[in-house]
Amino acid sequence: MKLDDAIKQRRSVRRFDLKKPDWQKIIRAIDSARFAPCAGNQFVTKFILVSDEKKIKELATASQQNFVGTAKYIVVAISDDSNLIRDYDKRGTRYCAQQAGAAIENFLLALMDQKLVTTWVGHFYEEQVRRTLGIPEGLHIEALFPIGIETKIKTREKRKINLDHILYFDKWKNNKMAPMIKVSKEAI
Repeated sequence: MKLDDAIKQRRSVRRFDLKKPDWQKIIRAIDSARFAPCAGNQFVTKFILVSDEKKIKELATASQQNFVGTAKYIVVAISDDSNLIRDYDKRGTRYCAQQAGAAIENFLLALMDQKLVTTWVGHFYEEQVRRTLGIPEGLHIEALFPIGIETKIKTREKRKINLDHILYFDKWKNNKMAPMIKVSKEAI
C-alpha cells in the first residue's frame, strides 16, 4: 500500500470480523513504531500485545467501551519520560508525548498496510489497566488499541476536514498565502 493511500484510508473501526488476525502482522506494525523521531535519540515508547481473553475483558471494563472486549488482540502503548526529564527538564514530558504520538501514528499506518484495523482508545481507568497488565507507577499509559480484521458491515465514513480550516500562512488565522513570484533563469 502506498503511504498516501494508508494515510487517507486510515480510520477508526470499532466492529471487527470474528476471524482472529495474524499476530505477526501486529508485531510488524509495532516494529514500524521504532522509526519515529525521538528526542535525544532516546526511544521511550513501549508496547504490550495482549491476547489473553480474560485480560482483554478487563481492559474493556477499564475503558467502559464494550467493543474493546470484542477484539482478539489489544495493543497498549506506554511511555517513560524519566530519561527525557533528566536531560530536558520540564520539556522532557512534552517531548515524550510528541514521540509517543509519532510512534503510534507509524503503528496505525502500518496496521493499515497489514490490512488490520483499530481505533485509538484514550478513555480508561488507568489504575485498572495498570493492575491488569502489571504496569509500574511513573509510566504513562498512552492509549489502548483493540485490533481486528474489518467486518463487512458498513461503518461510518471518516470525516474529512478541509485544508483551509487547518492551514495558515506566516501568522495565526491568516488564510491567504503571499503571492509567489516566479524567478526567471536570467535573473539567477
